[in-house]
Amino acid sequence: MTEYTTMVVERSSPQIVMARLNRPDRLNAMTFEMFEEFLTLQREVDSDPLARVLVLTGSGRAFCAGLDLDLAAGLPAMNPAELLVGQESWARSIAGFRHMDKPVIAAVNGAAAGAGMALALAADIRLAAPAARFNAAFIRIGLTGGDVGTSWLLPRIVGFGRAMEMLMTGRFVDAEEALRIGMVTSVVPVDDLLDRAIETAELICRNSPFGVRMTKQVVQTNVDAPSLDAAIDLENRNQVLAFQTEDMREALEAFREKRDPRFTGR
Repeated sequence: MTEYTTMVVERSSPQIVMARLNRPDRLNAMTFEMFEEFLTLQREVDSDPLARVLVLTGSGRAFCAGLDLDLAAGLPAMNPAELLVGQESWARSIAGFRHMDKPVIAAVNGAAAGAGMALALAADIRLAAPAARFNAAFIRIGLTGGDVGTSWLLPRIVGFGRAMEMLMTGRFVDAEEALRIGMVTSVVPVDDLLDRAIETAELICRNSPFGVRMTKQVVQTNVDAPSLDAAIDLENRNQVLAFQTEDMREALEAFREKRDPRFTGR
């Protein structure tokens, strides 16, 4: 696997990849290099036949403070065409986690601000430590509350009204409120946070690679389905495809024999 500069990437097991943002002195604020390394990480995990789940977390006391303000200070000097190219590439790197074939778990150990909140939202599952807090920091520096996917992701996670209030005020949402509004699924003591993320990843790995991939795809697609019938049509297609896999037959046989399945990805 690539040697990363802005992250520490390791495995807790052959199937679970752990990526830890590693700029603790800057609260893991994002740099242009980090955006590029996100894209590399996404490609490597998706193309690795052994990897099943990616876990994202931060080093030190923050998850991610968003774009490094030293970089942000220089952006107004760029012309609109240059800024648009940059903005599109940054958004692509965050959205890439949502577009991955494999599931992504965010273990939010501290503040997740601006693009750091967007990074957490782009994950499929979010767990939080008690110190975690979220805000749309962009609105606080003269930009809009919608950046790198937040205006699409946040309403689908917490609802339109709550998302509008969060994005227009830029206020912080603490871990307990995030749990109450469905922004995270669990609040876990910080010393247990990664263990809980790994436990969740292990539960995912007990299911077939194809089944998990199609589940991620169908939920993301059907959240915007035009009708129940359209959603069911896609579900029906996926189930018929899954019936044809060797892993489905292995899972059914393992269930009957009360043993762990041995998946091959076929």
